[in-house]
Amino acid sequence: MKHIIAIDGPAAAGKSTVARQLAADLGYTYIDTGAMYRAVALACMQQHIPFTDESGCGEIAIHSDIQLEAVDGGCIVLLNGADVTAEIRTPLVAQGASKVSVIPKVREALVAKQRQLAEHCNVVMEGRDIGTVVFPEADCKIFLSASLEKRAQRRYADMLAKGNAISLDEIRAEMAERDERDSSRTHSPLKQAADAHYLDSTDLTMEAVLAFIEKQMIGE
Repeated sequence: MKHIIAIDGPAAAGKSTVARQLAADLGYTYIDTGAMYRAVALACMQQHIPFTDESGCGEIAIHSDIQLEAVDGGCIVLLNGADVTAEIRTPLVAQGASKVSVIPKVREALVAKQRQLAEHCNVVMEGRDIGTVVFPEADCKIFLSASLEKRAQRRYADMLAKGNAISLDEIRAEMAERDERDSSRTHSPLKQAADAHYLDSTDLTMEAVLAFIEKQMIGE
């Protein structure tokens, strides 16, 4: 097994931006596990499988070919050979990902895929259960958070930039609901690993967050 940096935390805490840049700085492979759950949600939608059908969603997760290809500091998401990078970033798919992510069979299937992705390369992997479930033995663990208001504002700005019409109030409410669902689920809940370094990014720049993580890596 190669060197693994695990970054966990709630939605819009800055995990993706920081993880992508950190991976680029280190020459590591960046793995966005949230994109994998979004891909499963999209596959379920394409095959008209309701998110309430736990068995059906689980089978989709098991049999879907989900690949992440690094490009320009980010990654292209391939679902069964098709580029779905843009499709999985819609609000509807995001809501679906939140729902399928609570299904144990889906999580078990994707955890197995995530571990396979890290078998032959150094990785920066971000998600919600990387340091607790996927790689509890990760070399460096970070739990990155921020206030609900700040996270909602970040997601709102991102949605506007992509042309999605949604209000800040809607995003705030959906995010609060997602936080509750993620932290209260029975299987692989969102929580800080006992040996993870906590960082609140509410008032921090990406450069400050990166400096914090690199300092913890040196300490490891």
